[in-house]
Amino acid sequence: MRQKKYRGIERKLALWGWGFNIPSLVFFAVFSFAPIIYAIYTSLYDKRVLSLKAPNFVGLKNYIDIFTNKGIGFLDSLKSSAIFSFGAFFPLVIFSLLFSVLVYNNYKASTQRKFEILWYTPAVISSVVATTIWMLIFDPRGLGNQVVNFILNTPGVDHRWTSNPSMLRFVTIMVYFWKYIGYYIVLFITGLGTIPGTLYEAARIDGASRMQCFRRITLPLLKPTVSLVSVLCLIHCLKTFSTQYMFYQSGAPLKPINVISLSIYTTGITNQRIGRACAMSIILFAAMIILSIAQLKLINADDIDY
Repeated sequence: MRQKKYRGIERKLALWGWGFNIPSLVFFAVFSFAPIIYAIYTSLYDKRVLSLKAPNFVGLKNYIDIFTNKGIGFLDSLKSSAIFSFGAFFPLVIFSLLFSVLVYNNYKASTQRKFEILWYTPAVISSVVATTIWMLIFDPRGLGNQVVNFILNTPGVDHRWTSNPSMLRFVTIMVYFWKYIGYYIVLFITGLGTIPGTLYEAARIDGASRMQCFRRITLPLLKPTVSLVSVLCLIHCLKTFSTQYMFYQSGAPLKPINVISLSIYTTGITNQRIGRACAMSIILFAAMIILSIAQLKLINADDIDY
């Protein structure tokens, strides 16, 4: 009788759980899965945004044109996205890990909170506002030229931060790094808080140095957080849009910063080829899924034994 009673209670709890979760699942399905399905459907048509004509079914032609038609520029946008993602991903993950370990091991909890707030503040600022601030810094008369000229003793020289292709790529990466490193530092500090302090105490008693503790204790036990941060950082880098868009709107050349999301915007909104833009979006979505799965397998976070 007791087993039946407990089963009845568990069944009621499960029903209540489903009752609370179903609205969220419906909301998620309507606003996440439905647009994805509609984008796949639209990518098979030659659809124009403002055209009153019925869209023509073209099958996989949009996908074929993306990779074969040089006039579309999708391959160039793949190159720009790869350069940006490579340039932003590794510094963000590495430096956020190092800074978080430095703060966690050398400061008390109250001081850690102050550092977290300080570093996390740029992530709260709107991307448009953050990019505008940096565009003023990199203006020919801005602080960027003044500081570099003071260090190099080259007064009056314009280093062409937003006109030289290489400098423009570096600037967009630096803006992105400044804005989001605090977000990943907070994640890493949270992960460090889950590691038992007794492990470090035992290691110090055995004579282990800080570097040995980092290599033998911190890194292995921090693999789940490293996996999470790596996947999130890669997805954010591939989805970047507002930083490049703001620089382009301010007069910077398009080709060096024409990442995939910006190419999707110009194709779908500016050129009104919404079917082709949806095909680009599906390719980007598939690339993010494949790279995320590859990262999770590479890091192999499930093999950690606490």
